[in-house]
Amino acid sequence: MSLRTRSRSAQPRTAADVPANYRWLVLGITSLGALLSALNSGTLVIALPDILRDLHTDLFALLWIVVGYTLVATVLVLNAGRLADMVGRARTFAAGLAVFTVASLFCAVAPTAELLVAGRVVQGAGGALIMATSTALVTDAFPRQELGRALGINAMVVGAGLMLGPILGGFLTGLGWRTVFWFNVPFGAVGAILAALLLRELSAPTGRKSFDLVGSALYLIGLLGLMISLAFGGLYGWTTAWVLGGFVAFAVALPAFLWVESHVDAPLLDLSLFRIRLFAMGNLTSLLNGIARNGVLFLLVFYLQGAKGDDPVTAGLLLAPLAVGLLVLSPISGALADRFGSRLLATAGMVVTAVGLFGLTTLTVDTPYAVLAFWQLVIGAGSGLFASPNASAVMGVVPPQQRGAGAGTRMMLTNSGFVISIALSIGLVTSAMDPKVLLSIFSGTQVGAEGINLDPFIEALHIAFFAGGVVSLIGAGVSLLRGPHQSWDEEPATSERTRISPAA
Repeated sequence: MSLRTRSRSAQPRTAADVPANYRWLVLGITSLGALLSALNSGTLVIALPDILRDLHTDLFALLWIVVGYTLVATVLVLNAGRLADMVGRARTFAAGLAVFTVASLFCAVAPTAELLVAGRVVQGAGGALIMATSTALVTDAFPRQELGRALGINAMVVGAGLMLGPILGGFLTGLGWRTVFWFNVPFGAVGAILAALLLRELSAPTGRKSFDLVGSALYLIGLLGLMISLAFGGLYGWTTAWVLGGFVAFAVALPAFLWVESHVDAPLLDLSLFRIRLFAMGNLTSLLNGIARNGVLFLLVFYLQGAKGDDPVTAGLLLAPLAVGLLVLSPISGALADRFGSRLLATAGMVVTAVGLFGLTTLTVDTPYAVLAFWQLVIGAGSGLFASPNASAVMGVVPPQQRGAGAGTRMMLTNSGFVISIALSIGLVTSAMDPKVLLSIFSGTQVGAEGINLDPFIEALHIAFFAGGVVSLIGAGVSLLRGPHQSWDEEPATSERTRISPAA
């Protein structure tokens, strides 16, 4: 019987039983959510100088506008994954797109920086629901031998969004920075409607009702303390009491969080998944990859718009090479991972990323654009080699009934890397120069030609890029420890998997 004629709750036995046309429908709708998220990130970063000037804000508000979304999404994504396993991944994904869209509308009309941050926080809640379900939905729909290709296509869409985001952001910012958020509204609404009408539950919801509120609070406290201390230690002094307090909060909250997760009946973070070596090493590598490279776009925006004095449209165009490698190599590396496994591909991606980051340490105000474009291409290529093989490997070893939690764990660690990367980038740059001069560079109101000594700013960029390169090399070493390729479908205990009866 065609899957279209089944009830919404009907599930095939395995991914191999899912009709091919429905697999591509799932991939298309989830890719729309991924595209919106990627576009939103790139367009917002380009618009930040205009937001700073228009709302008369400071670096503290800047940090929250950038990472407020990701911080909330990171903290909530595991609970979102649990919710998806409980009530259904398709329903959760549709709800996430709806929340994201409404929050984008709120951001578009926000009159103050504080309300814009509040809108970004609500956007993060919607983003958590999307992140926790999109990869799990694709994993449910595609058989293991095709999963790498499917996730590669998904990563290619993200690459396209990352490439088009700064370009689109430059154009939209020319019309007013609020259009960056208005742009999300029609596409998010269409995506939410399509998801609600067309997506099916391919894995039986668990129906469990409990949430780990204590674990969520501890994770928020720890990550928030680390982020604030890293970001503002350079600005207010690394030995300032509240900066040290943030580091202490992280040092105390992290082991407390792990203890709680190992003792509660329904933990936020399912530590049993980390007994799977490939899952553990793949996720740790993803965290290190996020720390290594996610601050690059943020720093280069202010290099181009501040130090170089480029307008938003030009800056967006000049940043396009950063995503080209990801766009081109993601589907290729995903297909190769289906045949040869993820270990060498993901490790090579981390090494190539490190080479590109070390290359950016040669950047000066007078560096020819061809050199900057080349190192961006190298970093993008490393990301393309890494992303889809690693995602395929991590999700491929998760039991079907735990894929919401598995996807949530993967996104939690990836997003934690993003938050740490942005905070560390701000901290390193603010350590190097006068905050007032730094703000003028970030806002684009003054550039080197107007008499500012940009050498400390450039040196701080070098430190940030070098630190990213070192972290990426460490990630390459961790990636090698993941062991041989394997998947859930190849596990000997397949008889213990949740079996879903076919529809009548």
